[in-house]
Amino acid sequence: MWVAFVRMQTLTLLFPNRMTRSFIGALFSLFASTLLCVPRAASQTNEGSVYGPLPVFEFHSGFWVNLHHTLYQEAKFGASPNSPVGADGDKTPGKNRPTLRSSPSTKAVLTPAEQRAWNEAISYYAANYIDKDLLFTTELILIKNQLGDFDGCDELSGRKKETCNAGLPANLTHVLEEAAPVYRAHQWPGHDLANRRWVMRVAPLVREQGLGLSQRLADIYQTKWPKDKIRVDVCAYANRQGAYTTLDPLRVTISSVDPRNQDAEALEVLFHEASHGIAEPVQQAIIRECRQREKGIPRDLWHALIFYTTGEVIRPVISSTTTDSASGKVSTTSYTPYAIREGIYQRGWDGYFKLLTQFWQPYLDGNSTFDDAIARLVSAL
Repeated sequence: MWVAFVRMQTLTLLFPNRMTRSFIGALFSLFASTLLCVPRAASQTNEGSVYGPLPVFEFHSGFWVNLHHTLYQEAKFGASPNSPVGADGDKTPGKNRPTLRSSPSTKAVLTPAEQRAWNEAISYYAANYIDKDLLFTTELILIKNQLGDFDGCDELSGRKKETCNAGLPANLTHVLEEAAPVYRAHQWPGHDLANRRWVMRVAPLVREQGLGLSQRLADIYQTKWPKDKIRVDVCAYANRQGAYTTLDPLRVTISSVDPRNQDAEALEVLFHEASHGIAEPVQQAIIRECRQREKGIPRDLWHALIFYTTGEVIRPVISSTTTDSASGKVSTTSYTPYAIREGIYQRGWDGYFKLLTQFWQPYLDGNSTFDDAIARLVSAL
């Protein structure tokens, strides 16, 4: 549930002048394009075909992105439960022989050759990536985006098809291509099925509510919703929060098996993540108001505000009213927003929640202006 403000947040704080930020942002984009400057392969869009094309979001269950996150997950957070532990009790990936998991609670039986290939992939990820964050490390963001652009390819080196040369580092390309047959044979079918089932469940909600919710949130943040559909990479594993967002380009990665992302709650997670791409006016307004009042800029107020706003906008859409056919009694099932349900505000944000309820909610209800709401929030800090 976090976003990589690799360019927007960091540059906003370091370079308050918009022209300066634009220049630095251009340099970042140039760096990214230079590092991974290769043709883009045709992507496969895995939308729930029963519901037809969906608004707002474009869902992908991509093989390479899923493999990448699976390797990172197993390398960073330890070997699978059935893997042997070192003599000293340490479960450091480099000291174990990881066993491929077909689901978080089961393991696959690998041939010796498959086990070697998988062990080598885990060892490579352990040596190169586990001390880096999927959300905040530019290298991992670029790798994830590039793999997503090539999810229609069976290879990454371009040996068979030139347009499938992903332009990744040679060692990484080798590791992924060697691990791919193992993952495809044992784990990918289950992951892909879980991803597609998740899309099928969330698709009706997106189809019915997507346009209205996107317009409502854009109006609240006094901006425009992206013209292009937001790419959502649906994976068995995302990160420890279950979903994250990266910018330039705006892309969401979400876990299809995380219990926090299921059923109606999935709609809130999607729009919370997408809101990171349009919330800059809020952050800028908070920074501007803090500077005018000579107050320190609160690090997480903008994020608490996004949690609060998405929850309150989603709440009436998800809440349902039913009538008992026998008694005629009407009952209402109220939706509990993510941040309340998961105790987010209790992790140091309780003060923000009170301020948002007092000063931001009137704006959501149409009883205050955007500028007044921000001014009162900051004044009360």
